[in-house]
Amino acid sequence: MAISRFRVSGDASGFAAGAQQVVTRFAASEGCEGAELVQNLDEPELWAIVSRWADVGSYRRAFNGTEAKLVLIPLLSLAIDEPSAYAEPTSVGENRPRGTLG
Repeated sequence: MAISRFRVSGDASGFAAGAQQVVTRFAASEGCEGAELVQNLDEPELWAIVSRWADVGSYRRAFNGTEAKLVLIPLLSLAIDEPSAYAEPTSVGENRPRGTLG
């Protein structure tokens, strides 16, 4: 599962339109098991794109090609800088904090 969160101040209509394009693009990608745009109930400035994937390779391949880069990268680059990939605990294995080597 991939969760990209965004903080959107003011009129969110432009953001929502771009985010819906990302959701549509993800949903059309091989290996995508679902994608949706959601808004936080308690803090309406918080939005997220939540997507489920057959495997991590499917998610990574969704970014291949010019069309994908034109739709996905501009909006996803605005996401809050935090880890966004999640998996069942039994499939994660050894987990190292971002930025550590070894």
